[in-house]
Parts: sequence; structure tokens; C-alpha cells
Amino acid sequence: MLWQRFPEPIPLSYLAKHSLLDTAQLRCHIDTGEELIPLLRNALIRVRELLYESHKEGTSSQDIVSLHAWAVDQVLSIVWDYQHRQIPDVGKLTLVAVGGYGRAELQPHSDIDLLLLHESKLATSDVSFVEQLIRQLWDIGLEVGHSVRTVKQCIAEAKADITVITNMLEARLLLGDAPLFELLQKKIEPPRIWPTKAFLKAKMAEQQQRHARFNDTAYNLEPNIKEGPGGLRDIQTIVWVTRRHFNSRSLGDLVAHDFLTHNEYRSLIRGRNFLWRLRNSLHFLTNRGEDRLLFDHQRAIAEEFGYKDKPGYLAVEQLMKRYYRVIKELSILNEILLQHFEEIILARKSWVTHRINRRFQSHGGILQAVNERIFETTPLAILEIFLLLEQHQLKGIRATTLRQLRQNLHRIDHGFRADPKSRRLFLDILRQPQGITHALRKMNAYGVLGAYIPAFGRIVGQMQYDLFHAYTVDTHTLFVLRNLRRLCVPEFRHEFPFASELIAGINKKERLYLAAIFHDIGKGRGGDHSVLGEHDALDFCQQHALSEYDARLVAWMVRNHLLMSWTAQRKDTSDPEVVSEFATMIGDQEHLDHLYLLTMADIRGTNPGIWNTWKALLLEKLYEATRRALRRGLGTPIDLDVRIANLKEETLRLLGPKINPQAVEKFWQQMAKDYFIRHDAKAVAWHTREIVSARLVDLPLVNARYNPEFATNQLLVYAPDFEHLLPLVAGGVERLGLSIVDARIHITSNGMALYLFAVLAREGVITDRNTLTRISGRLHQEIFSKSRPKAPGKIRATRVEKAFPIATQVEFIEPENSPFTILELIAQDRPGLLHHIAEALLECKIRLVNARIATIGERADDTFYLTDRDGAPVTDSTQRECLRRQILARLGEA
Repeated sequence: MLWQRFPEPIPLSYLAKHSLLDTAQLRCHIDTGEELIPLLRNALIRVRELLYESHKEGTSSQDIVSLHAWAVDQVLSIVWDYQHRQIPDVGKLTLVAVGGYGRAELQPHSDIDLLLLHESKLATSDVSFVEQLIRQLWDIGLEVGHSVRTVKQCIAEAKADITVITNMLEARLLLGDAPLFELLQKKIEPPRIWPTKAFLKAKMAEQQQRHARFNDTAYNLEPNIKEGPGGLRDIQTIVWVTRRHFNSRSLGDLVAHDFLTHNEYRSLIRGRNFLWRLRNSLHFLTNRGEDRLLFDHQRAIAEEFGYKDKPGYLAVEQLMKRYYRVIKELSILNEILLQHFEEIILARKSWVTHRINRRFQSHGGILQAVNERIFETTPLAILEIFLLLEQHQLKGIRATTLRQLRQNLHRIDHGFRADPKSRRLFLDILRQPQGITHALRKMNAYGVLGAYIPAFGRIVGQMQYDLFHAYTVDTHTLFVLRNLRRLCVPEFRHEFPFASELIAGINKKERLYLAAIFHDIGKGRGGDHSVLGEHDALDFCQQHALSEYDARLVAWMVRNHLLMSWTAQRKDTSDPEVVSEFATMIGDQEHLDHLYLLTMADIRGTNPGIWNTWKALLLEKLYEATRRALRRGLGTPIDLDVRIANLKEETLRLLGPKINPQAVEKFWQQMAKDYFIRHDAKAVAWHTREIVSARLVDLPLVNARYNPEFATNQLLVYAPDFEHLLPLVAGGVERLGLSIVDARIHITSNGMALYLFAVLAREGVITDRNTLTRISGRLHQEIFSKSRPKAPGKIRATRVEKAFPIATQVEFIEPENSPFTILELIAQDRPGLLHHIAEALLECKIRLVNARIATIGERADDTFYLTDRDGAPVTDSTQRECLRRQILARLGEA
């Protein structure tokens, strides 16, 4: 007899109306000899189809998961009875549902976790019964996870593993021997095993570890709606602790125990049902147990939920903003409830209470209000509480106080924001020596930061639907702040010594923190977010009584927060003109220091995969070049002849006395001035030593090395220039699995080509000398063959690239008095991109003389310096159009 329990009664009228599963008819078909497997497989397919239709028609997610569990119960009963007829001589066996299935909450493709209980050693017939039962369940399309244990074995496993006892808490008897199940239930009750205190500690530690795997943020752009912070697993953690402490399966009981208010309970259930609906949609859409809300699926689900694109506000952004705000609320409720449990279950006599001031006290390291009306009578306490968190290094805010704070957020109104005391309190929070990141994260989580700065409130939960931002705008902003604060902490000084030393010399660090808060605050409003943010920042700083200079410095940083990154990655910063132009925009050393620190923190806070040593060195190089230009004076031009003479002198010192000075001078005479401007003495010494030491028979000369200073591998190719050389080299580099991050090309006066590439392997830099020698050898063979390489094949787009297709953009720029034409290319990043460009250049009879390769996430943002075959700028419109068409065709955009 099937025994079942549901959180709410199954709507039988619904079952009758939709004929979800006619068990009597199925049993009749089996009794008349129809094959079990295809019959039940088709029945389950039909069940899922009906559930999907009901889901699309708006049936509640609660009904969907309960109905699915009910249908699987019926199928299990049929298979169980069938197996008993096949193998009648079976001992006492009990079939138990555990996990989510035990709660009678089964989403469309969730695993079905089963426990088969038995009394003692299994007989041969019992083993056969179990094996065939599980095999048949898999054959009909159920994804079953199972264990076969005695009660004694269950207890032993449960004692050793928190996940086992957690599963057993949700056990539900399905079929078989009820007394055996009841014995198990009795044996796992506290305090026999896992007393409530130990259970709570273990579940809290488990949640902390799980959150850490997701970088302690729920606001990843491809969130896991089950395991991520604020997700379904956090709700289940509350359910498990409730079950263990109160012996209750219902979250509603938490209201009766004064752990939740009625409004909080409704919010919790609404949030859970929203996540259930999302998860149901994912399972139906992918036809598997998918819990990650990947970019591939977000558009389809947004459409299913009824969202429509609006000007400047995509449907998918509307869906995800709702998701992030639900997650934020659930995270707070999880925090409140776990803290309640901690206070009740882990109450310690050793917890000390001491008064901090007239409004607040510390109890066991937790901050609490002295009376429950404190935020009503003294609204300024809403900001003061975060200042106290910083000053007293407290662990957090007591649940009752947090609830009172949330209920009084409406008191942060125009008058509150205009109060000079509020403004001083906010700046005091930013001026503390420690705890700033923690305080602002709490302020954001509890809605205080968005209430105090309404423009910030608009970016809370706002996704950045592109390839290189990994977090919502507000989460990214707080990561930028975290990165700045981390530079101030001595124990992290080793990570970025230069930046740590630089920030130590900044007197008013709150200016940096304000720039971090406002740098992306204009996103989502249309227009240039840097300009919008500049206006917001200036108004805020002036209202908060910063000096006019400080206010304008903050606003300037917000306006220009992309300038340094853009210049370092897309411009040739070895060009004095580029540095001079950038230095003019910067103005002075203080602005340079502040912008460098903000830029570094911003890039590192965008996406963990974007920042690397190469980007760090590009920024440092631009910083140093600009610092020198500022010291020299913006109006003082660089004497290039003196600079080149100094570089040659330094290079000769590095080369030492053993090298032939006549050979060196001969090589240098063949190089244009541009070569000596674009390389430092160490690089010129390496090139010179390799080329001067080479014999004619060694050509083409290929050398690969590891450069620890720039954390890259460097390739030197020196060969007679010929038509197919660049495609040969670029194709060879591609086939070696190397990614070009910088390319510099020089043609000597005697017809030789010098190619200098900075490259990275997929796994990072290569330091092994034997591997570097093999790379040099393989590239040498390709060039020596002089046969035109195969054209690069089409690259299959990744799933992320399909979600964010980047249209190829080709733009020609003709700088004044420049020997080059500049081609700016934006395209989907892909292996062999330079190979494609080289083939296009060859086809259109255009030379590449320099390249800046910048990859931002999945987007290539590259700059190529071109001439025609006579070394002049490419002014012929026919040639330009030829190149544009070739690039678009080769990159699949024609």
C-alpha cells in the first residue's frame, strides 16, 4: 500500500481534469501482458508533458513539484508490485524516499533519492529484487540515486556524515515494512545522534563553505539557483534546522515560535516559489537537472515569464533584476533565522553584554539596540549602527535589531539625507581604519546604502549583460571598494607591493572610496554612464561638505575611470606622443596616483578571469611613463635623438665587452628610429645579441624565451621578408596553442623582417627551457618551408559567445603627421585572430607594422598600425574597403 505525505493536499480536481496519471489503467495494461518498461517510460514522458503545459499555463510551482512527486510515487508502486510478482520470495524490505523527494517536492528532472531498508543480511532473492528494481527504474527514465542499508548501518553513516542525517530527516515511507521505517525515525531523533547544537553548527559551517565556493556572492551573472547564496539550499538549511529543533516540517511554524513575522514568512514563501518556478523552467527547457541560470537560457526564460524588451532595458535584465532582489531578501531572512537559532540553541553563559552607548550594546560580539524603538525615535542610528560595527569589530547585528532596522528604512528620506549629522556619519564610515568593506556590504544587503544614495539603489541587482562583467553593478562596485581596501592591509601587501605603497601615501582615502561607489552608478539610465556618474558624484561630494578640490577630484575620477585602462590596452604607450597626450589629460601626479589605483581595483573587480600580470604591467608601464612626463613638464618635448643615444649607450653596457661592436652598429643602422622608441634597453639587448650572433645558415632565426618581468613568453622571429611571412608566423603561433597579447613588427633597410610577439599559452606562461626550444624549432620549420599555410578554419562559437554575439567593427583612423594608418578592430575573441588578419592584409597588399592586442573578457579590442607596400599610410579607399570586406568575411560577419 502506498503511503504518502504532502506539504499541502494534492488538488484532486486538477488530477481528474488533466488525467495526469491513470494508475488503474496502467496496472490493467501490465496485467494483460503489456511490457512494463515502454509502458511506464511513455507514461512518465506524458506526465512531464502535462506538467510542462500546466507550468506554462501558470500552475503554481508548489503544485508542479508536488504533482511530480505524486506521479513518481505511483510509478514506484507499480514497479514494486510488479517485482514482487516476479520475485515473490523477498524478505522484509522498506522503500523510503529521502532528500527533496522525501519532502514530496520533486522538480521535473531532479534526482530521485531512495533508501532501501532491510533487517539483516540480504538473501540472494533480496539482492536480485533490489538490482532488478533499480535497473527497471533507470530503464523507464527515472534518475535514481539509492542506498541499501540496515537501520544500524544508517545510524553509523548518519553519525559520521552531516549530509546523511540531513537526508534522513526528510525521509518519507513509500512502500514495504512500516515498523522498520518507524524504528529508523526513532533512532535518529536527538539527542541520540546529532544533538541540535552540533547539528546547527555543522549546517552553518556547511553553508559558509558552500557560499565560499561562489565567491560569497549571490550576484554572479550565471547564478546557481539551488546552491548559490540566497538560493534554495539556504531555504532548505532553515527547514532542516527547524525540523531538528522543533520536530516540524513546516516553515509556518517559525511564525508561531516568533522566529519570523507574518510578512517575512510570506516573503520567504514567495521567494521560494519564484526560485522553484525558475528551476522548473530550467529543467523543462534543458530537459535535464540544470540548476545554473546560464546565459544560454536566460532569454528564453525571460520570455516565458512574460518580460518584454524596453528601450535600454532588456527583458532578460528585468528577469535577472527580479531574481537578484529575491535572492537578496532571502539572504537576509536566512541570516535572521540562523542568528535566531544560534541565540536560542547555542546560548552560552559566557556571552558578555556591555553597553557601547545610550542606544546600542554588544551581546556575545553581536550588536543590538537597547530598545526596539531606537530607529523610530533616533533615525540617525540607522547609519550609526554601521559605524559602531567598524569601531568595535563586532560580528554582526542581532536579528531583532536587524528586523527593526529594516522596518524603519522609510525614515531615510530627503530630510534624513539633507541632515548634516547624517552626512558626517556617512563620511565617518568611509574614514575608519578598518571594517569599511564589511560595513558597506551590510549597508547594501540591508537596503541602507540604496536608500541613502537613491542612484545606488537603482543599480542594485542590475546585471551587466556582456561578456566581461561577472557580477551585478552593485556587487562589482563593492568588489572595487574591497580591492582598494585590500591594498591598505599590511598582510596583503605582497600581492601588489607597488600599489600598496602608492595607496599608503594617499591622505584622504575616502575620495578613492567615493569614486569607487559612484564610478558605475550611471549605468542603466541611457547615455554615457561616466558623465552621469560624474554629475552624481560632484553633487554628493559638495552636499557632504568636501572641499571643492576634493569634490572635483572624485568627480574627475568617475568621469575618467575607463581612460587609463583604455590607453594602456589599446594605445602604443612606448610612443612619446601617446604618453604626452595622456599626461596632458591627467594633469598632475595626484590625479595620476588616484586614477591608477581606481583603474586597477576596477579591472580586478570586473571578472576574476580578466586581470593578469600582463594587464598589470601595461598599467604600470603607462603609469611610469606618465610620471616621467609629468616630472619633465608637459610643455617640454622629448629630444628623440638624445633618448635614442641614451638607450643605445645603456644597451651596450648590457651587452658587455664580448660582443662585436661593429656588428652591433651595423644591425642598428638597419633599424628605423621607431624601433628604438618602442623598446627598452633590455629588449634591444636581447634582439641584438640573438641577431648579431646568428649565422646566415641559421636564418630564419626563431627564439622563444620566458620573460619573468612581464610574466609572458616572448617570440623573436628574424627572417628575410617575403609575402607570406606574417601568415606563416601567425598560423604557426596559432597551431602551437599560443595566444598573442602584443605584436611588434619591424622591417629593416636591408629587407629583413623582425617580428616580436608577447604570447601566453592556454595554461599560462611556459618556463621550461626544453618546451621553449621545441616551440622555436617547430616555428622555424614552418617558416623555412615558405609554403603558404592553410587558411585558418572557422571557429565554433562557445555557448557564451552564442549568448553574446559581438558584431565585428572595423574602423580606419588617419592621425595627423603619422606614417601609419590605424585600424581599430572590435570582434569576438578567438584563437588565430591575428592569422585571419594577416591573411586579409596579404590579400589586400597591406603591411602590418605594429599591433596592440587587447582582450576584454571574450571581446578582442585590437589596434593595428598599417602601411601600404611602399611604407606609406593606406589612403586608397579601394584598399581600405578590400581589407574591411576580407576581415568581415574571414571572421564570419560578411
